[in-house]
Amino acid sequence: MSLSLLCLFLILQSMYALMKITNRKCFEYGKPTTYMKADLILGAFIPIFFTLEGPKEIQIFFEKKENPLIKSLIEKWKNYHYLLTLYFAIEEINKDAQLLPNVTLGFHLYNAFDYHYRTLEGPQMWLSGRSEFIPNYKCKTQYKALAIIAGVRPEFSAAIGTLLELYKVPQISYGNFDSALTDKDTFPSLYQMSPKDTALIQGVISLLLHFSWKWVGLIVSDDVKGKEFISDLKAEIASEDICVAFTVKLPTNWKIQLVSEVGLLSLNQDTQVNVHIFYGDINDILFFCFKNGLISNRRKVWIMTKPQLFHLESEYELNILMYIFGGSFSFSKNENIPGFKHFIKALMPSQYPEDLYFRKFWIDTFACTPPPLHCGKYIPCPPNISLETKEEKVVMITSEPRVSIWNAVYAVAHALHKMLLSKTEIAPHKAANKDSLLPWQLHPFLRKIQFTSTDGEQICFNENKNHVEKYDIQNFMEHSNHYTFLVKVGEFVSKSPQDQGLFINEVMIKWPSHYNQTPESVCTQSCGPGFWKILEEDKPICCFSCLFFPERHISNQTDQQECIPCPIQEYPNPERNSCLPKSVTFLSFDDSLGMALACTALCLSVSTAVVFGIFLKHQDSPIVKANNRTLSFILLISLLLCFLCPFLFIGQPNTASCILQQITFALVFTLVLSTVLTKTVTVILAFRAMTPGKTMRRLFVSGFYNSVIPICILIQLILLGLWLGTSPPYIEEDVHSEHGHIINLCNKGSVTALYCVLAFLGILALVSFSVAFLARNLPDTFNEAKFLTFSMLVFCSVWVTFLPVYHSTKNKTMVAVEVFSILASSAGLLGCIFFPKCYIILLRPDKNSLKSFKNKTRSRKN
Repeated sequence: MSLSLLCLFLILQSMYALMKITNRKCFEYGKPTTYMKADLILGAFIPIFFTLEGPKEIQIFFEKKENPLIKSLIEKWKNYHYLLTLYFAIEEINKDAQLLPNVTLGFHLYNAFDYHYRTLEGPQMWLSGRSEFIPNYKCKTQYKALAIIAGVRPEFSAAIGTLLELYKVPQISYGNFDSALTDKDTFPSLYQMSPKDTALIQGVISLLLHFSWKWVGLIVSDDVKGKEFISDLKAEIASEDICVAFTVKLPTNWKIQLVSEVGLLSLNQDTQVNVHIFYGDINDILFFCFKNGLISNRRKVWIMTKPQLFHLESEYELNILMYIFGGSFSFSKNENIPGFKHFIKALMPSQYPEDLYFRKFWIDTFACTPPPLHCGKYIPCPPNISLETKEEKVVMITSEPRVSIWNAVYAVAHALHKMLLSKTEIAPHKAANKDSLLPWQLHPFLRKIQFTSTDGEQICFNENKNHVEKYDIQNFMEHSNHYTFLVKVGEFVSKSPQDQGLFINEVMIKWPSHYNQTPESVCTQSCGPGFWKILEEDKPICCFSCLFFPERHISNQTDQQECIPCPIQEYPNPERNSCLPKSVTFLSFDDSLGMALACTALCLSVSTAVVFGIFLKHQDSPIVKANNRTLSFILLISLLLCFLCPFLFIGQPNTASCILQQITFALVFTLVLSTVLTKTVTVILAFRAMTPGKTMRRLFVSGFYNSVIPICILIQLILLGLWLGTSPPYIEEDVHSEHGHIINLCNKGSVTALYCVLAFLGILALVSFSVAFLARNLPDTFNEAKFLTFSMLVFCSVWVTFLPVYHSTKNKTMVAVEVFSILASSAGLLGCIFFPKCYIILLRPDKNSLKSFKNKTRSRKN
């Protein structure tokens, strides 16, 4: 009986021990290493999952948070796909008969902790070969790594770089490019897998310019990369008139900062800033929103410039994420690993039985235990279960580090292949001893490595080589089945700084729910065409004033800072956004003024013709004969020509009409004035010839007075000849006097010649007026000296008034003044000289007879 009890006790104790061991293996979370045995080993440091180890304040903070989104942000497996990429790359290389033939490649992986005080824990365990670091002790030397793949964060690569340099171990960084790590004096053994993102900032600026977003907020991680991003972005946007309204720097050690109560800048301080550019980890900004109570302030469009990974498994988490980032954009490189998706779908629970990370990942994902383990409340996993059934619950964005891990493993494999070939060439009959390979021997081959990846990209470590960069622009939108996805709505391609292009499909973009159209993000609304952009002092370039453009200037673009003068033949429209051709105008018969002058000239011409007819009909009457009817006929004909002269001034001018205007005007008025002078001289000579003295009689009998007209005409012809020979009149376009019109005018040419001609006419007028004034009191029944005196007074008054008025007017009004002066002075001569005689001829014929003449003479004698 006692023996049976003893056996039962031993069996139960064995089962308890087995269950304890099994349970410990099921929940052995914290073991920081895993490995794949092979001939050649690579070391890998990947932050696979987040733990709550560390300061108690951090653990207390997370324990108090019941929000599912907070829990999702501390998701342990958000980087586990990095490890799966490592598995896949190693397996593909080992299957390749052309790469490392007869040699297997494996790895020894260490979890890279985020805490600063645990940064060197993984490298120390790798150097010692133990799961727990013991100083000055090293074991498991068969797992010695020839190269290290590390550095999802540049701070981690920099921290372990000095330690690895002691052993000359190559470190291939799979994180984003960091210029601080390019210093070969400080990090001679470090190689960066990712090329420098020279086109990312240009892509962001192109997106801002495409939607005319000029007033943006900038939120970056407070680290070296964040500061470099700020510096590069501000340097580039300055030339594009884009302004940063505010800058928020998020502490990278947010797990520590969450404990403190330091208040940060509100993202809603400026309601005009509707676009936020974010550079950093998505977890940083989410915790920032929770910490500062900004979770409900979602009236912004985010531009995420770093690829992010979301691992959310509940509809509530998706709704919260959509509430914050719905309608936002993300830049990511579309780099796919051929066959990786199929590899993920084909993963089975029993595939990596020695990988504790894989076991725990399977338990957390499917709530079942992979064989051969049976852990507590978890049921065994069905044999046909795979990640394909869980894929729709994971929202993932293409991860650049994952592709860099893939390329890093292949780069080391190609370098090892070259190194083994070189050793074979040195000793062709002796197989290369794999155990004799040392890490420092790999450097020459890594520096010169160049190969084509499976997706066709050229891989090398030459930092100066131009890479074709292509970024997918994705829009964060909600799917029809209430799952949130990033949908590609455009791309930015950069082959070189001079060859870049942005492509956006705006139809596919879904903006935040409260925006019905493309949101605006400007400090000041753009100055539309026709307005002048005026920058204000002590304000950013995006904050300006808009003024209406001055006369004769336009702007046909938005936000134009320089006036564009219209060509001289054009004028600005009322909106000041385009120039319209000026219409050509002149004193035409269609104008009311031109029509009035033409009708007046025609009426006066008819009146002159009627007077001429009356005089011609009554040429033998005493009143006509007594005043030298020949000169009267010449004067009437010359006045008729004066009235017809304005028709040369009205109408579209040409070169011939411009010359004829001045010649006709000068000659006709010279003929008029010389005729008046001749008539006056004739009256004086006629009376003086009756007095004793032979000189006057001799002059009167000889007909000397008849030579006055030819002499005056000859002098005027000489002056006109000099005028036309030196600087004749020509057509001139006046584009300034009248808005919207080009006025065709006749330029007088030589001003001196013009004033000489006018001066000669003025002399004739003054002489005629003076002589007529002297002869006004001569006794004669039909003496017209008084009428000549008054007519010349009117004539001189008109032209004296003409000079100041002519010079004070512009455009076609000046021509009208000249025409009016011609008509007025000619009408004065016609009315003062001939209308009284016509009155006697037509209405008082009794005074136009010899009997009347004798009666007047007899009464005068009495």
